[in-house]
Amino acid sequence: MTRSRLELGKTGEDWAADHLLGLGYRIVERNYRCPLGEIDVVATDRDCLVFVEIKTRRAASMGQVKEAVTVRKQKKLVQLARYYLKEHKKDGVRCRFDVVAVNTAGGARRIEVVRDAFTA
Repeated sequence: MTRSRLELGKTGEDWAADHLLGLGYRIVERNYRCPLGEIDVVATDRDCLVFVEIKTRRAASMGQVKEAVTVRKQKKLVQLARYYLKEHKKDGVRCRFDVVAVNTAGGARRIEVVRDAFTA
């Protein structure tokens, strides 16, 4: 991955986290890493633990946000979430998966949050 793409991704994650905070989410952890991979954001939204995947794009068209996370990636995120829940002893906690799309086309910033983007 190029340095430019890494910087774009980091900036997008920062904007997305700020946006989630503005919506009332509480960030528990950013860039949670384990032997299976990484979850961009783990947060709470009321009584729900939320695993958030963030996609940042420069393109003018955002397309379908739900489509930005492939079935393969969804399966990986479910595995990561299960690992997180076990590691943090969070049995029986209500969970969901959200996707945040950040678009920076034309210098403008547009952020879209899809709650319950997919299920385990």
